[in-house]
Amino acid sequence: MALRLFRMSQDVVTPLIKRNCTVSAFELQHKNPVQRKVEQIPKAQYGGRHTVTMLPGGGIGPELMSYVREVFRFAGVPVDFEIVDIDPASEGNDDLEYAITSIKRNGVAIKGNIETKSEATGILSRNVALRNELDLFVNVLHCKSFNAIPAHHQNVDVVIVRQNTEGEYAMLEHESVRGVVESMKVVTIENAARVARFAFEFAKNNNRKKVTTIHKANIMKLADGLFLKVARDIAKEYPDIQHNDMIIDNCCMQLVSNPHQFDVMNTTNLYGSITSNVLCGLVGGAGLFSGRNYGDHYAVFEPGTRNTGTAIAGKNVANPVAMLNAAVDMLYHLGHRYHADCISDALHKTIDIDGIHTPDLGGNNTSTDIVQNVLKHLAEKRTY
Repeated sequence: MALRLFRMSQDVVTPLIKRNCTVSAFELQHKNPVQRKVEQIPKAQYGGRHTVTMLPGGGIGPELMSYVREVFRFAGVPVDFEIVDIDPASEGNDDLEYAITSIKRNGVAIKGNIETKSEATGILSRNVALRNELDLFVNVLHCKSFNAIPAHHQNVDVVIVRQNTEGEYAMLEHESVRGVVESMKVVTIENAARVARFAFEFAKNNNRKKVTTIHKANIMKLADGLFLKVARDIAKEYPDIQHNDMIIDNCCMQLVSNPHQFDVMNTTNLYGSITSNVLCGLVGGAGLFSGRNYGDHYAVFEPGTRNTGTAIAGKNVANPVAMLNAAVDMLYHLGHRYHADCISDALHKTIDIDGIHTPDLGGNNTSTDIVQNVLKHLAEKRTY
């Protein structure tokens, strides 16, 4: 029966992919059972300034957001923040609903990792719910080595394109009988096609040569088999880009032993989380890289590994680079290229030339040491 269903799914994959490619992003309706239909509403923008939703989150999030605001004020960035706090201990979803409304109004958000302390089944994971409710179907993490940071591997330059709303994060669980819990892994043709096409388009537009699809289709023959089949079908439309695939457990070993074989990785949700953390750990840790979440209408920027950092909160040792890089990516998205270039250049000089490193990078500098050095380089521009 399972084999017959898999063959049936193969028969309908290609027609559905081709059908979806003929409609615009706004017209595309998604049949993911964990997502709501997302309608576009006008974005908030006044006199050339953008209003951005800021979700500080928990742990080190609030202090990192204060550094972003400090850098933006100093650099004269034409962005205003609407700050929305979500109570991690809340037994309701009112804060979450307000945050979603704010992002829909503004179109763009920057966030820390949002804790969900309640274990009640009716309380959603805030981070997952945000991505599902806004249909942020893809997450992009660009992991590139810093020359001055000691690491297991140098000259690493890998992009992970991660399906962001399905898989094991579908939040569909039930107890079928006492002591037996079933957790559903959801893979749909539409969203597998969207993330695969995003990966190949990213490779095409950024002069990347290869896309590797990460899966576990040898075990999950229907779910990961469908994800892999969709990627292979879409790969045929990009003959100039090499496509291969790799099982997730072998992929982790290959990342540790030879990450240079990877260029762009097309992953399911859980495998993207795993490979992101492995890669970041290889080249410097969680404090350096940003994560970009995109949907048809909205974009949310955050640190790439989504760590809360509660153990080091308030100690002035948290690395602010990942959050500042997320802010830079947000500025590029909004079209403020000059300010983004200036802040990015200041970060590069601080880490690679001045060698100012927080303890997670093997240094002795504080969070504020990095921020003050970034401000020093911004002041050298003398154009604000």
